[in-house]
Amino acid sequence: MTQIETFNISARLEHWADQKPESVALIEMRSGRQRTFKELEQESSRLASGLIQFGMKSGERVLLMVPYGIDFVTLTFSLFKAGLVPVLIDPGLGKKNVLKCIKQVQPHGIIAIPLAHAIKKIFPGTFKSIKHNVTVGARWFWGGSTLNKLRHSGGTDFKMAAMGKDHPAAILFTSGSTGPAKGVLFSHGIFNHQVNILQEQFNIQTDETDLPTFPLFGLFSSGLGMTSIIPDMDSTKPARVDPKNIIDPIQDFKISSSFGSPALWDTVSQYCLDQKIQLPTLKRIIMAGAPVSGDLLARFETIVDKDCKIYTPYGATEVLPVSLIDRREILDETWPLSNQGKGTCVGHPIPGVEIKIIEISDQPILKLQDIKESDTNIVGEIVVRAEWATRTYFNRQDLTQLAKIEDGNSFWHRMGDLGRLDEKNRLWFYGRKNHRVITELETLYTIPCEAIFNQHPDVKRSALVGTGSKTEPVIIIEPSNLERIKSQATRQKFTAELLECGAKSSLTQSIKKVLFHTEFPVDVRHNAKIFREKLSLWAESQK
Repeated sequence: MTQIETFNISARLEHWADQKPESVALIEMRSGRQRTFKELEQESSRLASGLIQFGMKSGERVLLMVPYGIDFVTLTFSLFKAGLVPVLIDPGLGKKNVLKCIKQVQPHGIIAIPLAHAIKKIFPGTFKSIKHNVTVGARWFWGGSTLNKLRHSGGTDFKMAAMGKDHPAAILFTSGSTGPAKGVLFSHGIFNHQVNILQEQFNIQTDETDLPTFPLFGLFSSGLGMTSIIPDMDSTKPARVDPKNIIDPIQDFKISSSFGSPALWDTVSQYCLDQKIQLPTLKRIIMAGAPVSGDLLARFETIVDKDCKIYTPYGATEVLPVSLIDRREILDETWPLSNQGKGTCVGHPIPGVEIKIIEISDQPILKLQDIKESDTNIVGEIVVRAEWATRTYFNRQDLTQLAKIEDGNSFWHRMGDLGRLDEKNRLWFYGRKNHRVITELETLYTIPCEAIFNQHPDVKRSALVGTGSKTEPVIIIEPSNLERIKSQATRQKFTAELLECGAKSSLTQSIKKVLFHTEFPVDVRHNAKIFREKLSLWAESQK
């Protein structure tokens, strides 16, 4: 790829429009619409020009509330081109939390579908900072412009805003699965680092066709010069995807690469097994968003070609990726150890990433000199340093201070996770720091303890929580076979079997209470992280 003169991430789209103008960049399965790289470049330039003519100024924050699709990708690149800062918030956070996020970020403008504008009229105080309103679709009883008007007013000769590597590019809110949703401030330099790392680590080629089921990875695909097939699905509910809406485009477009959450691939792979479907064109699957089980990975043995790489990278909104491991290493080496309660192996650090395991602390750590580093195979708190780690949470200095450790001109990010580094320098994940259960005698970690109970054939998944000021460990079971909890007699037998499982491991011998829950609450983004905070409150109410 040629040298990029500006750090503006939209320069990558300009590059591909120059190199392969007539190649298809986007196909939207729901509508059948498609765009070439030249068309995507021209339309995003036209919209960038229209936004500036409408009165928006470089550096202003713009709330983007548009479903994942061609309009979303085009608008995001147009905002980058104009030097504007898109603000992305998961609608699945729920109305109350979304409104909190908006109030926190104080956007100057909004580009949104009619429903979001209607809500804005109902809660004017939350949106009082907004000066520029753009409707995607029919404008009803509010002012401002529309997407179509911007298209007609803008020009394709728009000159992309020159951006330095530290200039703000976007604010992406975390999923809020383990605390308040936080606005993570990305720079153009960080986005460029991430695109380079993804290309290098996954050996992505520009002639590939991708099926990105998550909006951010859809943007990365365009930045990498891939053809993106946008599936017909609700990207906020990946676990409920219609498997055919993933399988059909993979087969029809001979898709070679796809990103999706473990919950999505759980649904799709089970359907493939049931229907004896194979997906031989896939040469790469990236699963992220929550720990990926060896049982899920094992299903793909008969679905994909033997040379297909299935990666399970570890990271967070604040720093992605951190480490990497593939299916073969998990199934051949690490999964048997995970089943013994030794954590989930998430692989070696990505080149350019440094990982330390430090003594667990719930307090701010101001300087690196204040940490105590843990030895090999000792569980502690995971901290990382990388050039693509984000430095701050927008307008939340209190949370920034909790999450960052200064180290000269650099800093370390506290992942909020627990784990260990083994003798091969592989990282093993043990769960979230604030999910550990501290009893009078020991500290229990979620992932190792749950692995013991997950061995029972009638357990779909389990969750360790603490009750009574978090000091009494309780294991909550989501059964795969609901017949086991239909009557008091079957429930008691199931409970006895589970306690027997727990008694066989020193990790879980102190767990004496079992509860059953038919459907675990999960995070809104990937539908894969268990919402243990909600389960803990529920467990308290079961006394």
